[in-house]
Amino acid sequence: MITIINFKTYKQGKQVLEFAKRIEKVDNSIIVGIPVSDIEEVSSKTKLKVYAQHVDNFQKGRNTGFIIPESVKAEGARGTFLNHSEHRLKLDVIRKTIQRCKKIKLETAVFASDLNEAKKIEKFHPDILIIEPPELVAGKISVSSAKPELIKKISKAIKRKFLVGAGIHSRKDVEVALKLGASGIAVSSSVMKARNPAFELRKLLGR
Repeated sequence: MITIINFKTYKQGKQVLEFAKRIEKVDNSIIVGIPVSDIEEVSSKTKLKVYAQHVDNFQKGRNTGFIIPESVKAEGARGTFLNHSEHRLKLDVIRKTIQRCKKIKLETAVFASDLNEAKKIEKFHPDILIIEPPELVAGKISVSSAKPELIKKISKAIKRKFLVGAGIHSRKDVEVALKLGASGIAVSSSVMKARNPAFELRKLLGR
């Protein structure tokens, strides 16, 4: 099972590396979405697969305030997120950015809000496709319980492996998602805000 944990901006400074090391002790194959300022440290001091939370499709040069793919790769990132519900992109931008990342061998994990968007993004050949209904993100109700039919439809319509996210907070949520055809999960608040993150993560992974 593929597992992604998005740190978002829940932790800052030394907290980021400390939290990453807790995750590593549970499973060092987990993909973590790290703030850009912490990519180098987490990638060099853990065995986790580090992704940037976003990159911009700009060339090197006069582009103040943007994050280009080459920058995060140079810091040690293995990949990047694109089109999260909190950082939406137009389809043409997604396509061009995926192409750009492929050229420098930077993996892409691209979010889709529904089946229609997932079908369009699939054509761009991202490394990972993640389905997250935006209305369920950071909520108490999971996509597995609120929209199991969506997971089932995507499993039949999408030819590549996909993950599901949004509200995933229990082992049952994970089991339902896998049973319906998903290859893994993407989570954030259920782990990042937990009093005992390692325990919460082990619970989700069934360990």
